[in-house]
Amino acid sequence: MKTTRNTAAKTAVLEIFEKSKTALSHTEIQKQTGDLCDRVTIYRILDRLVNDDIIHKIVNLDGTVKYAKCHHHAQRVHIHNHAHFSCEKCLEITCLENVKPSYIIPHNYKVNDINFTLSGLCPNCLNSNI
Repeated sequence: MKTTRNTAAKTAVLEIFEKSKTALSHTEIQKQTGDLCDRVTIYRILDRLVNDDIIHKIVNLDGTVKYAKCHHHAQRVHIHNHAHFSCEKCLEITCLENVKPSYIIPHNYKVNDINFTLSGLCPNCLNSNI
């Protein structure tokens, strides 16, 4: 079993996710880490955190990949089964933990991943339009 190192870069990325209420792109994370590490290191950290079920990957409607912290609270089996909301105005993506997508597929298909994204206006943007 391979152990992971807690480098300064990994610690910084984890702190960014702790403070963020929305999903973040690689570019957004890189801006927040400054000169601490290069873009390849950030990609490696993100891949490791996804594999360790600490964060999850979200593909936005425009194909942009963003990442968000998992909130599985030490469950033995982590199932990433919730919807995401993509705001058409501010472009933020938010996890909707209590919205569980459902689907029915033919018996000869096997689902490995779900990407369920709703789009519209988030509460902040909706209220700013009033």
